[in-house]
Amino acid sequence: MSTAFDIAFRFTIGEEGKLSLDPKDPGNWTGGVVGIGQLKGTKYGVSARAYPNLDIPNLSLVDAKSIAMANYWNKIAGDSLPPYLAFQMFDAAFNQGAFEAKRILQYCLNVKPDGVLGPVTMAALAQEDPHELNQLYTEFRIEAYKQDDNFPRYGEDWTDRANACGKAAEELI
Repeated sequence: MSTAFDIAFRFTIGEEGKLSLDPKDPGNWTGGVVGIGQLKGTKYGVSARAYPNLDIPNLSLVDAKSIAMANYWNKIAGDSLPPYLAFQMFDAAFNQGAFEAKRILQYCLNVKPDGVLGPVTMAALAQEDPHELNQLYTEFRIEAYKQDDNFPRYGEDWTDRANACGKAAEELI
């Protein structure tokens, strides 16, 4: 595992680490909708919605790290990105989904938001100032949160998280 992954994982687990059994959070339900399926919760950022067959309350940190690498870091191509951006996108992938994390980057770069980090996206990325892109990613991430139906309930925490992530990512530039 890369050093960048370890740094990103530590930050995200700081945000996601404890078990949440909030019955109003759709991610805590195996059906992905409040009241649908079983309330198994979220732990280390691993949700019942994404992993309905896992024993979420007893999930180990080692297993969570393996899931994080396979289903978030690798899906955003973290090792092929500048560390600050991989850091930002990894945390966004946990909280908003890997596809959305990539689309947020594409909106920032003003390229087709198809969720694919192909040659067009990577070429546009190479032209950007890292400090400006880091700030823009934070802003676009918050705008994406505002489109979520749960923003009235969780928006303040999500906004604080995105801002903290952007500040921490700035240290990696």
